[in-house]
Amino acid sequence: MQFFSEADDLIDIRYDNVFKAVFTKKTPESQGALSRLVSTLIKRDVSIVAITANEPPVENLHDRQIRFDINCKADSGERINVEMSLSPNPFEPVRLEFHAGKLFTGQDIRGKDKTFDNLKESYQIAILAKKRFFADEIIFHKFEYYDSEHNISLNGKSRIITIELSKLDRIIDKQVKDMSPAEQWAVFFQYLTDKAKREKINQIIECQEGIAMASEVLVTFTKDEIERCHQESILKYELDLQSKLIYERQQGRLEGEKKGEKKGEKKGKKEIIELLKSGKSPEEVIKEYDKK
Repeated sequence: MQFFSEADDLIDIRYDNVFKAVFTKKTPESQGALSRLVSTLIKRDVSIVAITANEPPVENLHDRQIRFDINCKADSGERINVEMSLSPNPFEPVRLEFHAGKLFTGQDIRGKDKTFDNLKESYQIAILAKKRFFADEIIFHKFEYYDSEHNISLNGKSRIITIELSKLDRIIDKQVKDMSPAEQWAVFFQYLTDKAKREKINQIIECQEGIAMASEVLVTFTKDEIERCHQESILKYELDLQSKLIYERQQGRLEGEKKGEKKGEKKGKKEIIELLKSGKSPEEVIKEYDKK
């Protein structure tokens, strides 16, 4: 079992591509960790039997549709998409709905012997790392189709599950034995690199087999793998920041702030590149833009 000391300088698993690397290695530990994570979040024991290779080809690294997610299928046929989002955008809800729809309708029910009853459940799971996204204090949300006026569920087969790691302030002070399995996973993701929380992280590793497996995979990364993850993150967050600028520009247009728009866009993109080149982390760049 892999435990960590305060001296260990761990790579942040909240980087979406690091998260994907941990849970998609072709090892029993990685596959076991993914199965246990998914089982915890959908509240039903499943075993992941297939992972779709959905990395973008090298020549498309600057495609705005890049998603470092984990698209997989469970032994009972459930379709599941899991992703880590370090800094979700304002349009996150509609993006999740879009990909949840694609996940569900991507099933093949062609053939005389198949009907809509053959469709399996699908789960779009988003772990939202930074900022409070929904106004309440609830960490875990599960969305499905229902009649909001009469509060009647459609009893459909598609679900969107969100986990907001930014709402763990009260949870981190709990005894590990008093945390739910889902809370233990959330604390592991959020506080893994916090050296002051290493004792609690080790306690979670000791009592959660799936988290112990994920920890073992994490420490197997070579320096080259870590550097590759870092470089991919820079590209990913450069794209995210550009998307954020586009969204803000659209909002500004709605408010009538058209003056200097093109000049501001060009200046903003240049500032992003310069900040990243100066060695600032993507999180620091995002924080700096949030102040503006």
